[in-house]
Amino acid sequence: MQLQEDNQPYDDINVTPMLDLAYVLLVIFIIMTTASVQGVKVDLPKTQLAASLAKPQTKAVTINQNGDVFLDAYPATMAQLEERLIQYRSTNPSLSVVIKGDARVQYAKVMEVLELLKRNDITDLGLATTRAK
Repeated sequence: MQLQEDNQPYDDINVTPMLDLAYVLLVIFIIMTTASVQGVKVDLPKTQLAASLAKPQTKAVTINQNGDVFLDAYPATMAQLEERLIQYRSTNPSLSVVIKGDARVQYAKVMEVLELLKRNDITDLGLATTRAK
């Protein structure tokens, strides 16, 4: 067996390690962008002890200042909201819900959402606020 000793420079670059790194970064980016709670931008009420309540697979029910209801970022009527939450709860019995009510929304609309959650035995819930300055 003969060993070849070539001191010739390589003509091509091995891009496999670079592609591996690119795929890992892509997966990390996808996971990080989908892990946060989605929703509609609202003006949250302010409290002294505001904390982040987001858990993995938390659904956000948002009520804007006009009283429109959204599940994550999608508009929904109360009947559609109940139907979707029942579907989510059937796949995840420990479903967490965060209610993001605009500071100017009528309290009755928030109570309507809370009653819907209680009627469907969704008890792991939170109310989103921002920290008062």
